Amino acid sequence: MKIRLMLSLLIVALMAGGCGVNKTYVASEIAASEARTAAELDQVRDKTDLNATEITRLQGLATALDEKADLAINKASGFENYQIIWSGKISYDFDDYNINGVAASILDEAGMKLEEVPHSLIEIVGHTDQTGSAKYNIMLGEKRANAAKRYLADKFGTSLYRMFIVSYGEEKPVALPDERNASSQNRRVTLTIWGSIQ
Repeated sequence: MKIRLMLSLLIVALMAGGCGVNKTYVASEIAASEARTAAELDQVRDKTDLNATEITRLQGLATALDEKADLAINKASGFENYQIIWSGKISYDFDDYNINGVAASILDEAGMKLEEVPHSLIEIVGHTDQTGSAKYNIMLGEKRANAAKRYLADKFGTSLYRMFIVSYGEEKPVALPDERNASSQNRRVTLTIWGSIQ
């Protein structure tokens, strides 16, 4: 009987001791969880501060862009009276951007028109056929437009601020792939001169 009582007391003591270990373990887990939560909250606060700083920076950029846009509109006053006064087209061989004799004669016409109308502007747009990657074609169209721009600057002394270039690559074809000579029609530079109607 005494042995049973001692065993029972021993079991109760062990259980009581085990509960103490469990309480310590639970307390340490809660403390670790609270520390993780606090660290995550700090990270969120840091990100919020960074976002607020970025928003302030972007608002400043937006204000600066608005000011530049207003300045550009003021400088562009008078251009609302401009219209197309001349247009032309240069054709190119496959993967070519050099100015040949035919292209030179068309650019000579453009150069003379630019001299004739002093405040006129020229838009030079490069195009390609669909052969090759889109990225390559954008670069090729740009080389074609730049070659025309260089010719006008070298031969006629046309100021660079009067010449605007853009490349559409293969994006704006004048002929669809199933049309006859579609590729040769699409390999081109279009030239458009704008001048005042007054």
